[in-house]
Amino acid sequence: MRLGVLDIGSNTGHLLVVDAHRGAAPLPAYSHKEPLRLAEHLDATGSVSRQGIDALAEFTIGAQRVAEEKGCEDMLAFATSAVRDAINSDAVLDEVRERTGRSIVVLAGEDEARLTFLAVRRWLGWSAGRLWVFDIGGGSLEIAGGADEEPEVAWSLPLGAARLARQHLAAGPVADEAIRQLRRQIRADIARDAGRLLRPGSPDHAAGTSKTFRSLARICGAAPSAEGPLVPRSLAFDVLAEWIPKLAAMGHDELAQLPGVSPSRAHQILPGALVAEAVMDIFELPALEVCPWALREGVILERLDQISDLAF
Repeated sequence: MRLGVLDIGSNTGHLLVVDAHRGAAPLPAYSHKEPLRLAEHLDATGSVSRQGIDALAEFTIGAQRVAEEKGCEDMLAFATSAVRDAINSDAVLDEVRERTGRSIVVLAGEDEARLTFLAVRRWLGWSAGRLWVFDIGGGSLEIAGGADEEPEVAWSLPLGAARLARQHLAAGPVADEAIRQLRRQIRADIARDAGRLLRPGSPDHAAGTSKTFRSLARICGAAPSAEGPLVPRSLAFDVLAEWIPKLAAMGHDELAQLPGVSPSRAHQILPGALVAEAVMDIFELPALEVCPWALREGVILERLDQISDLAF
């Protein structure tokens, strides 16, 4: 069947059209996305602004049109931390439903971590053994771990790259003291519940996923996306640590020139790097494999599993 997956993230609205059936990897057929930057459309009260609501509704209308044109039989629509954390979340979704006819489900942080874990487990397979998964999004960091397809532990922290950039870092080169303070906060937030992941034992495999990890891996020497998803990619802790002072000294235009970095996300690279460094240091990981599958694929896989269950 052909499915449309509408992912309303903190940075981007993304419609992924896939051909999917039981027992096969979802095959991407078409991708349509726009930089909504909802995390930056939150006003002083924590509400999504009128501009943000309009952008979300207009993108949803356009995405539905694309899904119809591409022959989608069904469309799954979900939103993550930017909408989840907004004070006016219910009002935003009600208005979007009234204007578009489309209901958007808000994923809880734990579900976001769980579904991402499912996607990475299916990509890496059972040979990965006990698996740890980390996902740095625009609004949140998801952490999950376990030996099965359902993680034993899964949780979310408000440590997304866009959120941290907006709240803590000014544009342009960043002062050492500002970096030190942000690094200290990030590490304290992650370490607070680190025992949940550490207690069951060390992993056989650890992976990072989503755009921030892909961009950081590319900066640190991983193969470009043009070489395809089957090329192994990893992010080494020591190489990343060497890059952080360089990133802090760069202006926006310099950051945007780095491989794997788009101009719309250039300001998020440094805070994303600080979160990745903290994760790898606190959990004593010399490297992370970068997995091409993430939350969208997890949503698709769970949907296919549900359809398969109904067939029996």
